[in-house]
Amino acid sequence: MDQPQGAIISVMLAVADTPAAVEWYKRALGATVLWSLGPVAGLEFAGAPFFLGEPANNGWESPAKLGITSTRVEVFCDDPDAVIARALEAGAAGSLDDIKDHEAPWGTHRQGHFTDPFGHIWLVGDRSPLSLYRH
Repeated sequence: MDQPQGAIISVMLAVADTPAAVEWYKRALGATVLWSLGPVAGLEFAGAPFFLGEPANNGWESPAKLGITSTRVEVFCDDPDAVIARALEAGAAGSLDDIKDHEAPWGTHRQGHFTDPFGHIWLVGDRSPLSLYRH
């Protein structure tokens, strides 16, 4: 019998064309496809699962249809500059000049961002906010 595991929180991004989005995330982030059912797909980026889906009048919608982003994805990694650079090379909107060191209560937090071609904002930073901080 499998041992119980802790919960995993993930996100499903609304996209108009899941197969095209899968190909972009593979190229831009090095994502791995876990499974694909056409309009819905499961991917993994650096060990973190995320999902893509085409809305079908079922209570959610893509940023392209809304005219504004519907999701801000937070990524914590060892080299935010490299992740952002790769996404920009693959066609994401943004600039490496926007990556900054921010002073936070726990110390310096390096973070930048990009917007993927599907309208989702990705904030990419180091792992510093993931530690327990007692003030």
